[in-house]
Amino acid sequence: MTDTTHTFLDSPLGPLTLVTDGAALTGLYLAEHRRTSPDHWGPRRDREQAPAVVEEAAVQLDAYFAGERGDFTLPLAPSGTVFQQAVWALLREIPHGETRTYGAIAAALDRPGASRAVGLAVGRNPLSIIVPCHRVIGADGSLTGYGGGLERKERLLALERGEALLPLDG
Repeated sequence: MTDTTHTFLDSPLGPLTLVTDGAALTGLYLAEHRRTSPDHWGPRRDREQAPAVVEEAAVQLDAYFAGERGDFTLPLAPSGTVFQQAVWALLREIPHGETRTYGAIAAALDRPGASRAVGLAVGRNPLSIIVPCHRVIGADGSLTGYGGGLERKERLLALERGEALLPLDG
């Protein structure tokens, strides 16, 4: 078994925390991210001492933020229930620049009445940006909750529409 470590990266959306088990990413958290605990991140590693998967994630994230990449090809190992894993797998199928509603994801799972459960699973996604939960919106097209805050969700969706991603203030 490998050891969990974490590494901080700068991004246009503020600092990101990448958590890895040494072979795969297990978490990517935005500043002020809800539903996470640094107690589970393991010791901090500088980028230069982090496992190779962290460097590859950093390269892919830089390309994403520059508007040069839409999806990620990284080994991922998020921890979650069978239902959460199914929801997160569907999130990865949402094409860059598109959105889906919670209801559409529930229907794709053949559980049309499970929109609320889908919302809870989306909210527990430990791999923000890489597993694109920011692409999930309300039935009326409104932006709904996002672990890193609605302003970041708005900026990610704008980036995917081809708009420049300017750094967050303060």
